[in-house]
Amino acid sequence: MFSKIRPGDRIFISTGCGEPQHLVQMLIEYLESNPEAFFNTEILHFWTLGVAPYNDKKLKHNFRSNSFFISHQNRRAVNEGTADYTPIFLSEIPSLFRRRQVPVDAALVQVSFPDRHGYCSLGVSLDITRAAVENAGLVIAQVNSRMPCVHGDTFIHVKEFDYLVCHDEQILEYSPPDLDPAIAERIGYYAAQIIEDGDTLQVGYGSVPDGILPALDKKKHLGVHTEMLGDGLVELMKKGVVDNSRKSKNRGKLVASFCMGTQKTYDYIHDNPAVQFKEIDYTNSPLVIAEHNQMTAINSALEIDLSGQASAETIGSTLYSGIGGRANFMRGSVLAPYGKNILVMQSATRNGQASRIVPALKEGAGITLTRGDIYYVVTEHGIAYLHGKNIRERAMALIAIADPRFRPWLIEEAKKRKVIFKDQAFIPGKKGEYPDHLEAYRTTGQNLHIFLRPVRISDETLIKEFFHSLSDKSLYQRFFSIRRHLTHEELQKKFVVIDYTREMIILAVKRYLGQEVITGLAQYCIADNNLSAEVSIVVRDDFQGKGIGFELLSYLATVAKNQGLHTFTAEVLPENQAVFRLIGKLGLEYDRRWESGLIHIVIYLK
Repeated sequence: MFSKIRPGDRIFISTGCGEPQHLVQMLIEYLESNPEAFFNTEILHFWTLGVAPYNDKKLKHNFRSNSFFISHQNRRAVNEGTADYTPIFLSEIPSLFRRRQVPVDAALVQVSFPDRHGYCSLGVSLDITRAAVENAGLVIAQVNSRMPCVHGDTFIHVKEFDYLVCHDEQILEYSPPDLDPAIAERIGYYAAQIIEDGDTLQVGYGSVPDGILPALDKKKHLGVHTEMLGDGLVELMKKGVVDNSRKSKNRGKLVASFCMGTQKTYDYIHDNPAVQFKEIDYTNSPLVIAEHNQMTAINSALEIDLSGQASAETIGSTLYSGIGGRANFMRGSVLAPYGKNILVMQSATRNGQASRIVPALKEGAGITLTRGDIYYVVTEHGIAYLHGKNIRERAMALIAIADPRFRPWLIEEAKKRKVIFKDQAFIPGKKGEYPDHLEAYRTTGQNLHIFLRPVRISDETLIKEFFHSLSDKSLYQRFFSIRRHLTHEELQKKFVVIDYTREMIILAVKRYLGQEVITGLAQYCIADNNLSAEVSIVVRDDFQGKGIGFELLSYLATVAKNQGLHTFTAEVLPENQAVFRLIGKLGLEYDRRWESGLIHIVIYLK
């Protein structure tokens, strides 16, 4: 059967875990007995996970590999120039085959055992494989009884194959590289704040997207429309978190194009009507993606610069992976009704030697996602929302979620490049390290849901907008004046760049379409005796009377007590009786006395 392959032909080998390992070995064995066969033959593949003997330098005159996505098995060969990489959106590859822009002369694929009607399933590897089979001059199929039979567009009749080779072997398995559990938990915690009940998810390739999925196990009625199906999504389906019941397209069905997982996942998707595989030009079409209400794309990158452009395929000029489906899903998701996209990434490299948030992408880097593509960026240090933000705001938001060790460097580099304020302040070390453990959710007595968090160095614009929203009365009660003009220097020094060991600012935040709005602000500054702190609180006028002040002061008191403080002090205008009612609701004891027309209060923290 291999004798029908001619010099210069293109041979397609099916994807990832669906690779017909036995056929590939047979191909090499045939070459060993026929040394002149396959001269200048091109190997086409999307993703190589298993054996790849055709990349051996000894066979360089026989085979040259051309990959649409780079994996560990061919990364070195591509970067040494002995193999090729074709950068392309995965959604466009089937049309290359169908239009014969890239002709397929032979296809080596793996299929399930035929059913009683003679139909075999392409199983875990539909993606671009069906298009290759339908357009190849020669199709050789390895029939493997261990290949799961997957519903959808995977079925091909045996008459479409020129040769069948029956050989059972273990389907290749794939698990993403291990991610530090603590980091995965933190990234998952932040991503879960963005993902809502009823969202339809796409989850991309990599240890970070897969590693955060356990954090979603309290969500309800999630759907899946994705390219790659892995163990993480299947586990959520087993738990009932993913039930696809609210999908606006293919309702009740998990839709994917290929599977890279372990045997337990293969067992689950076998003959499961709730799982449907479709070709990759369908799953990855931005037009199809945009038809899903609440579509949420979750992908990763190798680096992102301070302006918001990311590379997921190169490290500088070194080719590492590929365009894949990230761009299709990141763009299609935000075209969907109530759609969004999330770039999840570890803030530093695995060895901790370099930041993944950088001043500028390295020379030669391929820009996989442009500045206009990314909405949310999530690291283990928080969430940065980039959509609609200017370069300065983006830079500060990304610096705020970078690894703390690299933040001073990023600040200085950003100043040099004139993308942030030239006098941008920063407190290095523990004193300036954002205390993410103080983030909390509260529901007020008026059933208003708010997010309480410490102030970040990226909050200057938010705080400025907050103070501009206050009425003259609220300003006067807080500052004893109605001065509305807070300079950049004052905002930094008094409200944004703080020493968390000596002072604390807690914001009450509401989120609207990704943007945060401050509804209240509570602050204390520790006195020299380290036992007392001066406290102040102000609530935005249109949110007053909704219980925000109570939650802010209550939480701030808890933070202060944990820091070893015994009392709060404050100066209050006599007409500001709301302060005394608030203290009374909290059940805190206090003393007060008149001083120069103001009431001096000492509040005792229990």
